[in-house]
Amino acid sequence: MAAERVRTLASQRAVVIFGASNCCMCHAVQTLFTEMGVSWAVHELDKDPRGKDVERALAGMVGRSPPVPTVFIGGALVGPTDRVMSLHLGGQLVPLLRQAGALWL
Repeated sequence: MAAERVRTLASQRAVVIFGASNCCMCHAVQTLFTEMGVSWAVHELDKDPRGKDVERALAGMVGRSPPVPTVFIGGALVGPTDRVMSLHLGGQLVPLLRQAGALWL
């Protein structure tokens, strides 16, 4: 089941990004985390043979299609780019990353 696969992949690292190789917003989110010193994993759905199933499962979780990028922190769904940026601008992203063990400082 695709939703179970999403949960399994999302829990493998402190920060997991589901994206696509040609998605500029995916790149923006990855750049944000890199500049913050966060180590992240990405699952590019366009390169995954079962990517369409995962994409449908993510679309159901975030309520939009296409659902990329979708970010999980500490195995929990954070959401798409606008949610990540809102947390960042509101000063809530760093504590969330610390709690997940993705950020040490």
